[in-house]
Amino acid sequence: MNALAQTRRSLDPDDQALRIARLAAEALRGELATYPKPGLVSHVDRGSHADMDADTFRRSAAALEPYFADLARAGAGGAAMPALRRIGLDAEAAMRAATGGVNTHRGAIFGLGLLSAAAGALPGLPRPGALGDRVRTRYGADILDGPVLLHAPGARARRRHGVGGAPAEAAAGFPTLYRVGLPALRRGRVLRPDDEEAARVEACLALIAHLEDTNLLHRGGVEGFAFARAAAARFIAEGGIARDDWRARATALHHAFVARRLSPGGAADLLAMTLFVDGIEGSP
Repeated sequence: MNALAQTRRSLDPDDQALRIARLAAEALRGELATYPKPGLVSHVDRGSHADMDADTFRRSAAALEPYFADLARAGAGGAAMPALRRIGLDAEAAMRAATGGVNTHRGAIFGLGLLSAAAGALPGLPRPGALGDRVRTRYGADILDGPVLLHAPGARARRRHGVGGAPAEAAAGFPTLYRVGLPALRRGRVLRPDDEEAARVEACLALIAHLEDTNLLHRGGVEGFAFARAAAARFIAEGGIARDDWRARATALHHAFVARRLSPGGAADLLAMTLFVDGIEGSP
């Protein structure tokens, strides 16, 4: 049983919200501390991004932590989607203030915010899949009926290419997280029991291979999207981190993404969400 779950039953609601928020921020930092991670910012380099680095992401994660606590409290109180949106908008403003206007974690505010609200609503140790089910049943319809940021890159990519993107994934209860991200993370821990970073790389590449990532479509179009998914799928199919040369292969893939300016930001967000759910729900 994970450390949070061991103490959840004895916590008062505010302590529980603070612990949920801490785990959400730790999930963001865990995603950042993962390398090689194709095209993405990490503690090693900027990936495909000229306007942000690891320190930008660290400042953002710190600024967001109190808002994850607010979202957990809102979830515990049964708040509806409009209340969560208001907290999310405040969180985005805090993120931009901390980063000088850079969008580091908008997608994570959305996904991790919903999962934090779900965690706040579920006392004790949630059963495997419970957080996703809570998001789907409590918020799914409102997610799909919610306002659309017409000029946001992800929204434009969804309209242009006819994909569901993050809203569809969340409304369905994060099926890619549960069917791909968590199994890959846990498989990676079996393959490399002494290397948690390697397990995160395995999860990240598996997510890139399966996710309809609108960040990839926005930056690389259909061709870049297809390249990224095929390359990630090949990495996993050819052994992933089980191979002795996995790190060199993943590094080469990272450089190939950077050369094409590809950045699978949706997979990065979902990796952080995977780490969060793993910490809340524990192993089945």
